[in-house]
Amino acid sequence: MNGAGSGMTLPASPSSSLRPARFRRGAGAGRLLWLFLLSRQIGVVAAILAGCASVLNLAGRMDWFRGEGPLVQQVPVLIEAAVAAVIAASTGSPFGENEMANGRLLTCLRFAVTLVLTGAAIGVLAVASVGAHLPGGTSAMTRSVAGLTGVGLVSATALGGARAWVGPVAYAAVTEYALTATWQTPWIWAARPPTDRGAGICAGLVFVVGLLLIGIRGPRTGRE
Repeated sequence: MNGAGSGMTLPASPSSSLRPARFRRGAGAGRLLWLFLLSRQIGVVAAILAGCASVLNLAGRMDWFRGEGPLVQQVPVLIEAAVAAVIAASTGSPFGENEMANGRLLTCLRFAVTLVLTGAAIGVLAVASVGAHLPGGTSAMTRSVAGLTGVGLVSATALGGARAWVGPVAYAAVTEYALTATWQTPWIWAARPPTDRGAGICAGLVFVVGLLLIGIRGPRTGRE
C-alpha cells in the first residue's frame, strides 16, 4: 500500500540523515583549517620565506660564497636561522586556550602545517641557491634548516610562539663561534661538512623532537 495514499510518512533513510551531519563536520574542519592558517599569519610567513630566499640568491650572485674561511659559511647560517625562527614563531596563536577545544584535529593541523612550512622553506632556499655555490650544497642547507627549525619548535614549546626566535638565534650565535673555533661536535651541525653522518642524525633528532612537542603539546601560552 502506498504510504502517500494512506496518510503515513515514510521514515528518512539512514544515509540521507547522515549527509547533513557529514557536511557540517566537513565544513567545520574546513573553517578550522582556514582560521588556523589565518591565526598563524601564513601569508606573512610565506612573504618572509620568499625574502630570505631572495637574500640568499643575491648573496650568491655577489659571490659571497666563493673562497674559504668561516665568513663564507656564516651568511647561510644566519639566513637559515631566520627561516627557522619564522616557522617557529608561526606556531603561536592569539586564541590561546579556546583553540584547544578542537583536540585531535588541532594536533594534526600543527603537525601538517609545520611540516609543509619546513618543506617549503627548504624548497625555496634550494631554488634560490642554484648556481650560488652554497657551502655544503643543498644537503647541508636541508640539514641546517631542519635542525634549526627543531630548535625553534622546542623554544616555542618552552617560551611561547612570540619568543620562539630565541632558540634559533642563540644556536646561530654558537655556530658562528664554532665556525671560527673549528669545533668538531656533531651537535653544531651547521658547522660540519655535509658528509658528516653524525651531524645529520643530530639535526634530524632535534627536528623530530621539536615536531612532536609542538604537535602534541603546542606552544607555551601566557597562562602556563
